[in-house]
Amino acid sequence: MTTEISASPEINLEAEQADTQDKHAHWAGVVSMSLGVFALVTAEFLPASLLTPMASGLQISEGAAGQAVTATAIVALVTSLLISVVIGALNRRLVLIGFSLLLIVSNLIVAAAPGLTTILVGRILLGVALGGFWTLSTATVMRLVPTDAVPRALAIVFMGVSAATVVAVPVGSYLGALIGWRGVFVAASGLGVVAALIQFATLPSLPARNRRSLNVLLDVMRRPGIGIGMLAVLLVFAGHFTFFTYIRPFLEDVTHVQVAGVTAILFAFGIANFIGTYLVAYVIEHSLRFALLLMPMVMVVLALSLSAFGGIPALDAALIAIWGLVFAGVPVSWSTWITRTLSDEAETGGGLIVAAINLAIAIGAGFGGFLLETVGSRGVFAASGAICLIATVIILARVKAK
Repeated sequence: MTTEISASPEINLEAEQADTQDKHAHWAGVVSMSLGVFALVTAEFLPASLLTPMASGLQISEGAAGQAVTATAIVALVTSLLISVVIGALNRRLVLIGFSLLLIVSNLIVAAAPGLTTILVGRILLGVALGGFWTLSTATVMRLVPTDAVPRALAIVFMGVSAATVVAVPVGSYLGALIGWRGVFVAASGLGVVAALIQFATLPSLPARNRRSLNVLLDVMRRPGIGIGMLAVLLVFAGHFTFFTYIRPFLEDVTHVQVAGVTAILFAFGIANFIGTYLVAYVIEHSLRFALLLMPMVMVVLALSLSAFGGIPALDAALIAIWGLVFAGVPVSWSTWITRTLSDEAETGGGLIVAAINLAIAIGAGFGGFLLETVGSRGVFAASGAICLIATVIILARVKAK
């Protein structure tokens, strides 16, 4: 392990720019990255739709089966912070394809697992693949397309997340009834095969630009504006996951819709999220700072409106769909902020954002669960709005965007 960077930030930035100035944009490679994200996030979400049959088949409690999700999130957080150091000078093309292969292995291990311990092994491998792929994705996109096309390319990559949000839970549940939960994980490994093959065919060689160390992570966090920016990222995502993790109890207890209604509303959320991922690129091209502010501001209004006036199915469905449309812009906007603020250390910045998101998942789920038990669903949504309001104030006062 080294404690020095082999090239200065200025040299690194020039090299990154040369990557896209001297060749045509690799849009096929961008699409392959989106497919990789789709396969990874689909695998991440599957236990949510298969928890009951998994627990029954393994003869464990649903709470124990739920640790499959926790294990993935924790490992993804750690991986996101360490992966650039661990992979060192390895060609990023090989590393990204390797993560897709690791996804395949993970799903096959889960599909064949005789008990919870083996399930956790498979999900830990998924956490490595998920955290690593996400961390490298922003820096990779910067090298695949010219600078002015980066927001559009990031939107395409994040469409993979939106598609997984739409597909994973309802399709996982449907297929689970047809072929069993083990069959669903085998099918998910097939997505990994497709992703790996397309990445092999489309991604160009991506040599490492510099040598990494843990000191780089600390140095980046000390740069002006980075720490406060990461706090804003954490708060925006925590506000979202406080809201989204407990959306079903709200719909059942406050909106009073049945399972079919919950499914329809969540499907509309996913469709709106997919559309929003495409539309946000236009907002970013107009003003990145406006995009960073707009998303949490609207989320504040939506969360507080649902908390105060929720209970009318049509209104609640509309507000939740708008949330899906708006939240789609959050990861794209903040990833674009990283490409412009840390253009010489995009891998490190990507790792910090992935770590912040996984920490936000844990905070949002834990805090929201406590509120659900103490003050109910409306209180959860009110807290979500308050968190997003704090994020908005911080962004307005302290976050700069180029």
